[in-house]
Amino acid sequence: MSRMSYLALSILALLAGDLAAAEHPVIQKNSAFSVAEMKIDPGDSIVFKNDDTVPHNVFSSSKAFQFSTNVQLPGNSATVTFKQPGTVEVRCVIHPGMKLMVEVKK
Repeated sequence: MSRMSYLALSILALLAGDLAAAEHPVIQKNSAFSVAEMKIDPGDSIVFKNDDTVPHNVFSSSKAFQFSTNVQLPGNSATVTFKQPGTVEVRCVIHPGMKLMVEVKK
């Protein structure tokens, strides 16, 4: 196989990986996440939808992955992509009782 063929196959494999990534909805309602835990694959995203009457600010300061959606007003969504394997604890800055454990599988 030629070098160009290897390059083309490598590009196709990368594109296929992106197409295989999934989006997982998580609803915020009554100052709680719709699920307490979930398992996802590296490259998958979680769509945090604020279906509540109050703002939320979803974040993680976990070693595996740190992020913040900033303030989400009611009706807004924020998408976060989890690229690396590990366990991520997701919380809300505004409502400390909100907790979601995300296991990004290897």
